[in-house]
Amino acid sequence: MTRSEFNTFCAGLAATGHVVQWGDADVWKVGGKVFAICGWHDGHEAFTFKAGEIAYEVLKDEPGIRPAPYLASRGMKWLQVYEPHGMSEQMLKDHLVMSYDLVAAGLSKKRRSELGIAI
Repeated sequence: MTRSEFNTFCAGLAATGHVVQWGDADVWKVGGKVFAICGWHDGHEAFTFKAGEIAYEVLKDEPGIRPAPYLASRGMKWLQVYEPHGMSEQMLKDHLVMSYDLVAAGLSKKRRSELGIAI
């Protein structure tokens, strides 16, 4: 997945917002809360997302995937795909959707309703 494809995919999810911050990273949010980040690692795109407990434990030591710098060191369950072949494009898309769902589920019912998100 390229950075452009990542941005297009994240933009297609309901009620998302995009900002560029943290050293030119594309940061995607739902309800003002981050669910996905694309930055650079050694000249390659690096994709960062929130993971559930099981996905985090299963994937954190896979080749090309690691606990997300900064976020995971603070006890958060975030992963980063930092090598081009760390995860298939479809699997990455699935995890981006799961991350979106996890973050959206953490919003209040009122906020989800305002955003038109049904969970």
